[in-house]
Amino acid sequence: MSDPSNAPGERSGRRRNQGLRSVLWVCGVALAIHVIPLFLPRNMPEQELAIARATDSVEGRLQFLVPLKHNDKATAADLRMAAELLREGAPAEAHDLALEAERRDPNALETQLLLARICDRERMSRCVEQSLGKARQLAPADPRAELLRADLSEEKGDLEGATNALARAYSQAPGDPLVGVRYGRLLSRMGRPEDALKVFTSLEGKVPPARLLVEQGLVRTREGRSREAVGLLQQAVQKDPKLAEGHFQLGIAWFQAGNQVAAEESLRQADRLDTSDTRALSTLCTLQVKAGKLEGARQTRTDLERRFPQRMDLIREQCRLP
Repeated sequence: MSDPSNAPGERSGRRRNQGLRSVLWVCGVALAIHVIPLFLPRNMPEQELAIARATDSVEGRLQFLVPLKHNDKATAADLRMAAELLREGAPAEAHDLALEAERRDPNALETQLLLARICDRERMSRCVEQSLGKARQLAPADPRAELLRADLSEEKGDLEGATNALARAYSQAPGDPLVGVRYGRLLSRMGRPEDALKVFTSLEGKVPPARLLVEQGLVRTREGRSREAVGLLQQAVQKDPKLAEGHFQLGIAWFQAGNQVAAEESLRQADRLDTSDTRALSTLCTLQVKAGKLEGARQTRTDLERRFPQRMDLIREQCRLP
């Protein structure tokens, strides 16, 4: 007969051993899931791509991706994915893979767009133009080539070139709200407010009315016509009271119009509607500094730092106190 005094200890020990075995089993399975693919025959492009995605270093990715150029099983889509994974860190190798993708599928618009981005990374402007030209030939009605040209021009500070590219994209896809909104915004930045408003008017029925009013209000804000901007933005938040961007832009317009109380109220409402966005309170802090309300600005920044401790440096950059 066993000693009753030892039974609880034995049971506890057995439970601990069972728990330890369970943990070891789970860890072993997880390790096998990650390690086994490395020992399997890797003649399928999907395996190489999966391993490359899980590899952080460019040098590590190269050994898996570069051989795909000579893999007969790799499709043009596989080669484009491989090139995309190498585009930032190894553009020359990415270029070679993209060219092989072009050879395997000469009619793929996506390949030409990728080549244009890679060539831009390599600072090969002639190659960029050739790729974008081929993209237009392959899909004359597709705006993506001009949208990419606008991206590349804007990154270089060439706003006029970006505007011209967006004008062509807009003519190719006049009903596309994303293209239209982007084009209208850039026209406003270029000091062409009436042209911008015409574009936004053409989007009626394709963009929610409240959001369209916000875009129109931004045009007037940029012009310095604050009272008109306030009127448009008030209409926007009346149509959609939960539109945080509408309240945010209304706060800025109110401040420009000289009504600091209304500006603060609108910015705080924007913050209440979207508590994940720091812009409303950061802007309020900046406006408080401009108005000489330093104590209020300190309190606003303290609130932000308490809510977003991981963004401390950004908040202090956005709201600088004297």
